[in-house]
Amino acid sequence: MERGQFITFEGGEGAGKTTQAKMLCEALESAGIETLLTREPGGTFGAESIRKLVLEGTQDRWSGMSELLLMYAARLDHVEKLIKPALERGVWVISDRFADSSLAYQGYARGLGADKVRAVHEAVMDGFTPDLTILFDMDPIVAMKRVETRGEEISRFDAEDIHFHKTLRQAFLSIAEEEPDRVFTLDADGSRSGVHTRILFALTQKYPQFAGQLTRAAS
Repeated sequence: MERGQFITFEGGEGAGKTTQAKMLCEALESAGIETLLTREPGGTFGAESIRKLVLEGTQDRWSGMSELLLMYAARLDHVEKLIKPALERGVWVISDRFADSSLAYQGYARGLGADKVRAVHEAVMDGFTPDLTILFDMDPIVAMKRVETRGEEISRFDAEDIHFHKTLRQAFLSIAEEEPDRVFTLDADGSRSGVHTRILFALTQKYPQFAGQLTRAAS
């Protein structure tokens, strides 16, 4: 049995990752590819418990390093108990956020520095990385207006000031520039169908052997 593929969606708040992750899973299933949708922090019982600790409360509830260690405790549980077993069964895993978010949020926006975050990542993940990452790029001002109007509870990260969100955007773009073979950047400020089409294009470039199936599934 061939190993499944691990695809992650990254970007700032309000960029539409969650909706598009669901749409991609539906397209892959229609193309005959067994797919698992998950998220970070979360995905397992333990990681979902940590998610509440990280996202709820005041903005100063945790220091940057405390946040980082909580994220990696959740991530290790997620990878060991859900992601790797699914990949070994040949399932494609789509995750709404993964390690790039830790580098952007805690490394850059919280000011820990990229080296510290990468050191923790290597110690915990031991070389495990996504096969493909889709970066949703959007003007933070537009994105935060989306957050304000979507009617959901505001998280600690949503509540940060615009400087924080602008720093996040630049951090993600820097990551994409450093790893162009893994990270595909798309303009997320468009219609749902338009963004979905761009995502499928990225997959056909990465996995040309599935181009026909994905094109039929999208039509």
